[in-house]
Amino acid sequence: MPRDPILTWFFVLVAVHRDDQFLLVHERKHGQLWYLPAGRVEPGEQLVDAAIRETLEETGVPVELDGIIRVEHTPMYGGARVRVIFSARPMDDTPPKSEPDEHTLKAAWVMLGEMTQLPLRGFEIVPLFRYLAEGGAVYPLSMLTYEGAPWPGMGGAPAENTDDLEAW
Repeated sequence: MPRDPILTWFFVLVAVHRDDQFLLVHERKHGQLWYLPAGRVEPGEQLVDAAIRETLEETGVPVELDGIIRVEHTPMYGGARVRVIFSARPMDDTPPKSEPDEHTLKAAWVMLGEMTQLPLRGFEIVPLFRYLAEGGAVYPLSMLTYEGAPWPGMGGAPAENTDDLEAW
Protein backbone atom coordinates (compact mmCIF):
# COMPACT_ATOMS: atom_id res chain seq x y z
CA MET A 1 0.00 0.00 0.00
CA PRO A 2 1.60 3.30 -1.06
CA ARG A 3 2.17 5.96 1.55
CA ASP A 4 0.91 9.50 1.25
CA PRO A 5 3.56 12.00 0.19
CA ILE A 6 5.12 14.18 2.88
CA LEU A 7 4.80 17.86 2.03
CA THR A 8 8.23 19.42 2.44
CA TRP A 9 9.10 23.08 2.00
CA PHE A 10 12.70 24.02 1.27
CA PHE A 11 14.11 27.42 2.22
CA VAL A 12 17.50 29.04 1.78
CA LEU A 13 19.01 31.62 4.13
CA VAL A 14 22.17 33.48 3.15
CA ALA A 15 24.60 35.02 5.65
CA VAL A 16 26.45 37.52 3.47
CA HIS A 17 29.54 39.01 5.10
CA ARG A 18 32.41 41.29 4.23
CA ASP A 19 35.02 42.25 6.78
CA ASP A 20 33.04 42.94 9.99
CA GLN A 21 29.72 43.71 8.29
CA PHE A 22 26.72 41.57 7.42
CA LEU A 23 24.04 42.15 4.79
CA LEU A 24 20.51 42.55 6.14
CA VAL A 25 17.20 43.06 4.39
CA HIS A 26 14.39 45.37 5.48
CA GLU A 27 11.49 43.14 4.54
CA ARG A 28 8.30 44.24 2.84
CA LYS A 29 6.39 41.34 4.47
CA HIS A 30 6.63 39.88 7.98
CA GLY A 31 5.91 43.16 9.77
CA GLN A 32 8.62 45.05 7.86
CA LEU A 33 11.33 43.68 10.13
CA TRP A 34 15.01 43.13 9.30
CA TYR A 35 16.29 39.67 8.36
CA LEU A 36 18.99 38.03 6.31
CA PRO A 37 18.33 37.29 2.61
CA ALA A 38 16.11 34.22 2.51
CA GLY A 39 13.28 32.58 0.66
CA ARG A 40 11.59 29.48 -0.59
CA VAL A 41 13.17 27.27 -3.22
CA GLU A 42 11.07 27.11 -6.38
CA PRO A 43 10.03 23.73 -7.86
CA GLY A 44 12.91 22.31 -9.90
CA GLU A 45 15.39 24.90 -8.59
CA GLN A 46 18.76 23.93 -7.10
CA LEU A 47 19.36 25.08 -3.52
CA VAL A 48 22.51 26.98 -4.53
CA ASP A 49 20.70 28.75 -7.36
CA ALA A 50 17.85 29.70 -5.02
CA ALA A 51 20.31 31.19 -2.51
CA ILE A 52 21.99 33.33 -5.17
CA ARG A 53 18.63 34.37 -6.68
CA GLU A 54 17.00 35.28 -3.36
CA THR A 55 20.01 37.34 -2.28
CA LEU A 56 20.12 39.29 -5.53
CA GLU A 57 16.34 39.86 -5.56
CA GLU A 58 16.23 41.05 -1.97
CA THR A 59 19.47 43.04 -1.70
CA GLY A 60 20.61 43.91 -5.22
CA VAL A 61 24.06 42.55 -4.30
CA PRO A 62 25.49 39.71 -6.42
CA VAL A 63 27.11 37.10 -4.19
CA GLU A 64 29.36 34.10 -4.34
CA LEU A 65 28.46 31.30 -1.95
CA ASP A 66 31.46 30.12 0.03
CA GLY A 67 29.92 27.31 2.04
CA ILE A 68 27.15 25.82 4.11
CA ILE A 69 26.75 26.77 7.73
CA ARG A 70 24.12 24.18 8.52
CA VAL A 71 21.06 22.29 7.33
CA GLU A 72 17.94 22.33 9.50
CA HIS A 73 15.07 19.85 9.22
CA THR A 74 11.88 20.56 11.15
CA PRO A 75 9.20 17.87 10.99
CA MET A 76 5.69 19.13 11.74
CA TYR A 77 2.19 17.81 11.53
CA GLY A 78 1.33 17.37 7.87
CA GLY A 79 4.79 18.07 6.49
CA ALA A 80 8.30 19.28 7.10
CA ARG A 81 10.50 22.30 6.57
CA VAL A 82 14.14 22.16 5.49
CA ARG A 83 16.35 25.25 5.72
CA VAL A 84 19.86 25.38 4.28
CA ILE A 85 21.90 28.26 5.69
CA PHE A 86 24.67 29.40 3.35
CA SER A 87 27.67 31.64 3.89
CA ALA A 88 28.43 34.11 1.09
CA ARG A 89 30.57 37.08 0.13
CA PRO A 90 29.72 39.92 -2.27
CA MET A 91 31.15 39.48 -5.76
CA ASP A 92 31.92 43.18 -6.13
CA ASP A 93 31.25 46.59 -4.57
CA THR A 94 27.62 46.84 -5.69
CA PRO A 95 25.82 48.81 -2.98
CA PRO A 96 22.70 47.27 -1.37
CA LYS A 97 19.47 48.49 -2.88
CA SER A 98 17.97 51.54 -1.26
CA GLU A 99 14.63 51.79 -3.09
CA PRO A 100 11.62 49.60 -2.26
CA ASP A 101 10.44 47.03 -4.78
CA GLU A 102 8.15 44.00 -4.78
CA HIS A 103 10.68 41.97 -2.74
CA THR A 104 12.00 44.28 -0.01
CA LEU A 105 12.05 47.86 1.25
CA LYS A 106 15.86 48.11 1.23
CA ALA A 107 19.04 46.33 2.30
CA ALA A 108 22.07 47.46 4.28
CA TRP A 109 25.48 46.43 5.53
CA VAL A 110 25.31 46.26 9.33
CA MET A 111 27.96 45.63 11.98
CA LEU A 112 27.23 42.92 14.51
CA GLY A 113 26.95 45.41 17.39
CA GLU A 114 24.38 47.48 15.48
CA MET A 115 21.96 44.60 14.88
CA THR A 116 20.35 44.75 18.29
CA GLN A 117 19.21 48.31 17.48
CA LEU A 118 17.10 47.03 14.57
CA PRO A 119 13.71 45.34 14.81
CA LEU A 120 14.79 41.83 13.78
CA ARG A 121 12.63 38.97 12.53
CA GLY A 122 13.99 35.81 14.04
CA PHE A 123 16.00 35.15 17.15
CA GLU A 124 18.74 33.36 15.21
CA ILE A 125 20.18 36.32 13.32
CA VAL A 126 22.59 37.69 15.93
CA PRO A 127 23.88 34.27 17.11
CA LEU A 128 24.32 33.18 13.49
CA PHE A 129 26.39 36.24 12.57
CA ARG A 130 28.33 36.03 15.84
CA TYR A 131 29.11 32.39 15.01
CA LEU A 132 30.57 33.48 11.65
CA ALA A 133 32.43 36.47 13.15
CA GLU A 134 34.09 34.16 15.68
CA GLY A 135 35.31 31.77 12.98
CA GLY A 136 32.59 29.11 13.20
CA ALA A 137 32.79 26.17 10.82
CA VAL A 138 31.58 26.64 7.26
CA TYR A 139 31.31 23.43 5.29
CA PRO A 140 32.11 23.05 1.57
CA LEU A 141 29.35 23.51 -0.99
CA SER A 142 30.23 20.03 -2.23
CA MET A 143 28.23 18.74 0.76
CA LEU A 144 25.18 19.36 -1.44
CA THR A 145 25.04 17.10 -4.44
CA TYR A 146 22.55 15.19 -6.52
CA GLU A 147 21.40 11.68 -5.77
CA GLY A 148 23.82 9.15 -7.26
CA ALA A 149 26.71 11.61 -7.67
CA PRO A 150 30.20 10.07 -7.63
CA TRP A 151 31.93 10.00 -4.28
CA PRO A 152 34.90 12.36 -3.91
CA GLY A 153 38.11 10.79 -5.12
CA MET A 154 36.33 7.85 -6.75
CA GLY A 155 36.03 9.37 -10.24
CA GLY A 156 33.69 8.29 -12.95
CA ALA A 157 29.96 7.83 -12.81
CA PRO A 158 28.08 5.76 -10.25
CA ALA A 159 27.63 2.08 -10.95
CA GLU A 160 24.38 1.44 -12.78
CA ASN A 161 24.36 -2.25 -11.97
CA THR A 162 24.43 -2.98 -8.25
CA ASP A 163 25.84 -6.44 -9.06
CA ASP A 164 29.05 -4.69 -10.14
CA LEU A 165 29.64 -2.77 -6.90
CA GLU A 166 33.05 -4.41 -6.41
CA ALA A 167 34.30 -2.39 -9.38
CA TRP A 168 33.96 0.64 -7.12
